[in-house]
Amino acid sequence: MQTALDRLNQWITEVPVKFNGLSEQEVSRRPQPHKWSRKEILGHLCDSALNNLQRFVRAQYEEQPNTIIQYDQDQWGRLMNYQELPFEHILSFWVSLNKQVAAVWRRISEGQLQNVFLLNEGKMVTLHWLIDDYVDHMEHHLDQIFGSN
Repeated sequence: MQTALDRLNQWITEVPVKFNGLSEQEVSRRPQPHKWSRKEILGHLCDSALNNLQRFVRAQYEEQPNTIIQYDQDQWGRLMNYQELPFEHILSFWVSLNKQVAAVWRRISEGQLQNVFLLNEGKMVTLHWLIDDYVDHMEHHLDQIFGSN
């Protein structure tokens, strides 16, 4: 758990620095017409934070196993309209959301990390797994934005 928290906190610090110097045009450029721009990818990570934050909270008080509520990432991206928002707004939103994720994680007890979720394909995973997966997913998309780190 501490490793995931350390990784998250490192990204909260590094992501704004890595974006420093990139223009609105650079972060808004789509590599292909139907591919996300850098700011849309960061927006997707905001959506991930929003959806996972409620999972991290619910896992601590609801009966086990919890069920993962799925979300349609394309609909979220379209309806949140990240491509049209100023990039600074999206970056600030991402930082704030992930600071809140970190705050929630710091208060999770060791016992609660073993609380379970039922994924839609019938697989059972722990809250600890979900936390690690959250950071892995984030790093995958940050690699898309920045290239290999």
